[in-house]
Amino acid sequence: MYRIDFNKLRFLVCDDNPHMRRILRTLLHSFGAREVNEAEDGATALEMYTHFSPDIVITDWAMPIFDGLELAQMIRQPEAKGNPYAPIIMLTGHSEKRRVTVARDAGVTEFLAKPISAKGLYQRILNVVANPRPFIKTKTYFGPDRRRNTNTAYVGPERRVGGEAEIFQQPSLLDKARSVV
Repeated sequence: MYRIDFNKLRFLVCDDNPHMRRILRTLLHSFGAREVNEAEDGATALEMYTHFSPDIVITDWAMPIFDGLELAQMIRQPEAKGNPYAPIIMLTGHSEKRRVTVARDAGVTEFLAKPISAKGLYQRILNVVANPRPFIKTKTYFGPDRRRNTNTAYVGPERRVGGEAEIFQQPSLLDKARSVV
């Protein structure tokens, strides 16, 4: 049996609302995290991302300069500075299916609708740490596998487009964050 030791993980929280950043920081600290860096816009977050190397990014969708969606797309560039495999949890007050799909297609790992709860945030973090999805690279996409259930024999209308896909196993955070009970 093991549990996640949040003290071993580095977080980057990006939200233009200082109250939301404080709520997220407080929740992360209550989970046991110590390293929580904050940014108020996408540009600052990207700069912090390249220098700070967070293990997990939590970002709002709507922000000035560039939004969380653009931030996710820049992080997912394989040739960019930093770790393109870092899990990205997207927060937003707009959770329509269309937005979830757009976020998924931008390389977002998990999606969390506002208002957030401690349980919802904890579950998303636990999911990216304990159950990392493999990364896929096609001509048109690089990011976590958008399918949670992979069936290589699938031939239906939702079949992956973009040609052949390379599959990369994401470096697991579980080994880093595991704490023996």
